[in-house]
Amino acid sequence: MDFRLTEEQELLLESLDELMERECPPSYVAQCDREGRFPAEFAQALADNGFGLLGVPEEYGGVPVDTLTLMLVKERLMKNGGPICLFTQPFLVDTVLSFGSEEQIAATMDAVKRGKVAHCSGFTEPGAGSDNSGLATTFVRKDGKVHISGHKSFITNADTAPYMMCLARDPLQEDPRCAFTTWWVPMDAEGITVEPLDKIGWHMSNTCEVYLNDVVVEEKDIFGREGEALKQTMKNFEVERLLMAAASLGQAECAFDDAAAYANQRVQFGKTIGSFQLIQQKITDMAIKIENMRNLVYKTAWEHDNGIPIRNSSAMTKLYCARAACEVIDDALQIMGGLGYTNDCRISRLWRDARNARIGGGTDEIMYHVAGRGILKELK
Repeated sequence: MDFRLTEEQELLLESLDELMERECPPSYVAQCDREGRFPAEFAQALADNGFGLLGVPEEYGGVPVDTLTLMLVKERLMKNGGPICLFTQPFLVDTVLSFGSEEQIAATMDAVKRGKVAHCSGFTEPGAGSDNSGLATTFVRKDGKVHISGHKSFITNADTAPYMMCLARDPLQEDPRCAFTTWWVPMDAEGITVEPLDKIGWHMSNTCEVYLNDVVVEEKDIFGREGEALKQTMKNFEVERLLMAAASLGQAECAFDDAAAYANQRVQFGKTIGSFQLIQQKITDMAIKIENMRNLVYKTAWEHDNGIPIRNSSAMTKLYCARAACEVIDDALQIMGGLGYTNDCRISRLWRDARNARIGGGTDEIMYHVAGRGILKELK
């Protein structure tokens, strides 16, 4: 495996650096975070400069690129201190191309090309997080329509996404393995109520409770195949987990760069704090973790590009990167001292935002379960 960047990848990342310097300075990100608003201006700038086309098939007017290139863009976006809520199309595109209808694919491709959120994932519920089989939202058929009722929790972008992939149970299906189906639900449908939650971090994108009270959709709005939603969900998570790992890597790099620069200039006891061995130890440990994170993300992306199953490796990559990023960013905050604990320092935002990666897309505990079970199966 050769992870040296191609000329095209280097040019792409250089153009992203230049765009962010013009359109996404640290002051802009801090303002959006402080105001709790989506960075719509920079999202539009990304779209206007062609980043929304990346990963979209040619037949939909896009620019096909490999998974590694998409992860490189997400990593660089975060390394430059950008909003974590942007450049989600690797997950959105992979999911809809795997299971969506032509109508659903076209709607998704149109949204990502314009820098918009294409859809949200309606999986988690108050009584069903890691245990998808405990989902209580139901769908029933009446008079040629499909009626959905239930309560979804912690749904990111539910207040802005035009559609939700809503996982629901058929109460008439006795076999739990075949009881779940995903429906493509318009978020402006009658019977939907959305209530944003107040969170520790991720202030630039809302996470919401969604109530579905007899929401009516058509048979054509099925997403994938009936009764196979749980299998589809496992496939959906593979690229999402890799994308989250790439984001964690970029966040760690951002915090590391800021902390190292500070260690080289902050003077205490007549010399820079970077000259003290305890700070050097932190810097070294942080660099090792970042190198390990980078190797895992790039290798798993390479596997996906070469048709190698990544169910186990994406779980292990997300698990390690989410935990390592929290450790690196926490050490960075410690190096910054009191300044790091203020909202004037972007490491404080990274510290808040990074913690979610150990929960969303599958908790640490579930990553251990997925990877551990898969590893043992391979070695039978």
